[in-house]
Amino acid sequence: MQQAKDDRSLGELFAELAREMGELVRHEIELARVEMTQKASRVGKEIGFLAIGGAIVYAGLLALLAAAIIGLAQLGVPWWLSALLVGLVVAGIGYALVQRGLTALKREDFAPRQTLESLKEDKDWAKEQIG
Repeated sequence: MQQAKDDRSLGELFAELAREMGELVRHEIELARVEMTQKASRVGKEIGFLAIGGAIVYAGLLALLAAAIIGLAQLGVPWWLSALLVGLVVAGIGYALVQRGLTALKREDFAPRQTLESLKEDKDWAKEQIG
């Protein structure tokens, strides 16, 4: 079988190399797609933390608005101060959740590392085949 490969013309060898490189590129594209899908699912969870944090910050804003209304409505009894403190605490919790989500997103590496490494190996293999 080895002798048969040696009898092929240069054109046949290049045609086979081109065909194999095309197949290799298709496999690399599929690997990149799978890798990016995995990363996107992890990012989706972190976006959930951002959404929950945003909802809690909104609740804090509503409490701050209630504090302003109570403060204006009361004569002498500072109920607004307690509502203000509650609003600040709720807003602080929401801020902490948003920060946690942002920190997790900053740590996420979006580059398809496996695909890049595989492409480097493919390049080295192709150089060996040509050289």
